[in-house]
Amino acid sequence: MKDEQEEVIKTTEDEIQYDEEIVESNEDGTELSGTDQLKKLREKIKILSKEKQEYLDGWQRSRADYANVLKTADDDKKRLRSIIEANFVEDLIPTVDSFALAMNNKEAWEKVDANWRVGVEYIYSGLMNTLKEKGFTAFGVAGEKFDPTLHEAVSEAPTDDAALENTIASVMQQGYKLGDNILRAARVSVYSLNK
Repeated sequence: MKDEQEEVIKTTEDEIQYDEEIVESNEDGTELSGTDQLKKLREKIKILSKEKQEYLDGWQRSRADYANVLKTADDDKKRLRSIIEANFVEDLIPTVDSFALAMNNKEAWEKVDANWRVGVEYIYSGLMNTLKEKGFTAFGVAGEKFDPTLHEAVSEAPTDDAALENTIASVMQQGYKLGDNILRAARVSVYSLNK
């Protein structure tokens, strides 16, 4: 019996035709004229166009904001990586100094077994090449002009030669840069004219 009722309901729904016509009317229920209906439709189109533009503008702003967030995150990641690399390179400066001290002591260096010396020089060369790839450079050489932004004058060396004035006489401690950033100023002795 239940199946028969469902079949009757289904047949009745299929037979119903919707011939209803939507008629625009005033608030009092009277039908609007053709020009009034057209006017009302134009107002709806304006409202819908305005809403569409607002949604489009909002979507475009959101899309631009998301692109900016991605760019900012990428920039922050690069900046953080740069800071970490700079800190790591800065932590290696004492190791580089130790290598330089060992190899610059010619008397002691020559007494060491030649194979061992070549191995240490090879390790030092590899370390320096890796650091140079990251933008690490050494500076501060005798004969360079003294630059207070790069060099720290720890002593003066008297001279009678005016051409040597404000020139580096000797380097006590090498200076290092990472890119354009000074990690450590070179500690130097600077020539000054005898007075």
